[in-house]
Amino acid sequence: MNNRFGFKDFIQIVLLGAVVVLLSLVMLQRDRDRVLQQDMLEQLRSIEKRLASGVVAPAPGRGGGTPSAGARDESWARAGVAIEWQQPWEYAADPHGQAGFQEGGEFTEIFEGQPAKVVPMIASDVYGRRAIDRVCDSLGAYDPNTLAFRGMLAAAWQRDPKGMWIRVRLRDGLRFSDGEPLTAEDVRWTFKDFVFNPSIETERVRSTLDQIEDVKVVDPLTVEFVFNKALSFNLEYTLGVYVLPKHFYARLEPNQINSATGLLMGSGPFRLERLDPENQWTLGQDLVLVRNENYWGPRSPLDRLRFKVVVDGTSRLASYQSDEGDMITPTGPQFVKKTKEPGWDERNQSLRWVNMRSGYSFIAWNQGKNNGRQTPFADKRVRQAMTLCLNREQMIKDIWEGVGSIAQGPVNPESPVFAPEIDPWPFDPARGAALLAEAGWKDRNGDGILENEKGERFEFEFTRAGSDELSERLSTFIKDSYAKVGIVMQVKPIDWAAMADILKGRTFDALTMAWSASAPESDPRQIFHSESIKEGGDNFAQWNCPAADKAIDGIRSTLAFEERAKVWREFQAVVHDEQPYTFIRVSPWLRFVKKSIGNVQMHKSGLEPWEFFRGAPAAAAGG
Repeated sequence: MNNRFGFKDFIQIVLLGAVVVLLSLVMLQRDRDRVLQQDMLEQLRSIEKRLASGVVAPAPGRGGGTPSAGARDESWARAGVAIEWQQPWEYAADPHGQAGFQEGGEFTEIFEGQPAKVVPMIASDVYGRRAIDRVCDSLGAYDPNTLAFRGMLAAAWQRDPKGMWIRVRLRDGLRFSDGEPLTAEDVRWTFKDFVFNPSIETERVRSTLDQIEDVKVVDPLTVEFVFNKALSFNLEYTLGVYVLPKHFYARLEPNQINSATGLLMGSGPFRLERLDPENQWTLGQDLVLVRNENYWGPRSPLDRLRFKVVVDGTSRLASYQSDEGDMITPTGPQFVKKTKEPGWDERNQSLRWVNMRSGYSFIAWNQGKNNGRQTPFADKRVRQAMTLCLNREQMIKDIWEGVGSIAQGPVNPESPVFAPEIDPWPFDPARGAALLAEAGWKDRNGDGILENEKGERFEFEFTRAGSDELSERLSTFIKDSYAKVGIVMQVKPIDWAAMADILKGRTFDALTMAWSASAPESDPRQIFHSESIKEGGDNFAQWNCPAADKAIDGIRSTLAFEERAKVWREFQAVVHDEQPYTFIRVSPWLRFVKKSIGNVQMHKSGLEPWEFFRGAPAAAAGG
């Protein structure tokens, strides 16, 4: 039988193969069409769901959506006014791709003081705010790298050339941690029904926002702020307020919010692990945040943030060294001592830098009454003398091992409006004694104690939080300094959690604390204006100075930076002369962080813990 393979057979096989290939391509195209159809159906379902929720734009990609220039919807904007489009809010330092990067795990910070509560706009201490900053977002924020103020929840805004309104467009796809959409109505409600509700204890925030006349919803993603006066801080202070979920807080009565300890919900990268009005986080418990899987922006590598409290400085360092925490704020002496130890740098990152949030420690002199009794500090000469009699340079050397510098006043030396021409008050107890005598305080009976004309001794109570070694050394130094000029100081140690009530009630003669800045130019009204004495505001020293009020109002109303800087210098000169506080020390940020924690960056705005990651074991030694 002849089985020869001819040319005709070859042609048939080629044609058959071509048919098979064509059929395969048709089937592949049908599969692709089916996938595309499915994707379109999913997008349509997503749009329908968002329309039903009142959100009209498509969901964003990583970092929050801002449409490309060719696709931007400008129908929300006022005609004839420039639109300031904002870039997506991304990582300040992207953790992905860094050596040892991996997702998951828990980061623990050990606090020096106990937060009294974690309720947005009501929590008054730095520890509560550290947690709230991880949970709640604002319309805008300072870029950690450049300190430029830019959109966070806001995709764009317009500003009235005369400064009387700001219109804000929200980013697409914003959601709170429970998955509910964040809309313009939430923004309106946050201001009108939460911050400005006189029954809710938000005075410390309300005092900086009195210029807001109205907040209007333009459409589900657009809100407009109307001002009664054009102020230099209108953009930063208005857009810097946390946006709260109306659907969660509106169901609570004001007294429930005021008395709450752990009512915290927002749209940030983390959420409270347990959010239950009937079973809230309370003092004494670790505060735990878990990653918000509904977060609209870039995802945090960490599963959890844990905050625990160890008040005593020695015990806190021991807890850190025994791996009970990943980060602490060491004291100056601890920082100096530990960074000199051999091998310390192998397992620890030692951070020291001045940033936007670097603050100052101080003694606040209550110039009003404490429980009906007028304190000695209403007289400017007495306050000046209290500063002159305190050797602050020696304090920094002896107590903080030389870490820090003498504070001249309330403005960060790194601020563009700092007044370098003003020198701190010197240590001059002889001049201080002369001022005290001029104010009527003399040793009238030879017992070594100053008395006034009524024969009342110069004796006051000094309130301090904490009972650790550094706090003891600080109060002992101050007490001994004043004893040398005939002043009796009684030290009153308290728990940090009790400080908020003492400040609100003005139940102190003098106390020591620290303030940290929140911006390159921090509005001084909240702390130093006489209007902030009212309703438990943060002018707890009850300093009522018309010249300071005038300067503060001028700072807020002067839009041109060069002119505003001049008014800032006038304000600093008034504070320097009046000494409502004795300003002690400018504090650089000090942190110990384990080398096993990656992406720890010293930004101009501080740290960004939500960008940290717990490194793989191979990378732990190198950070």
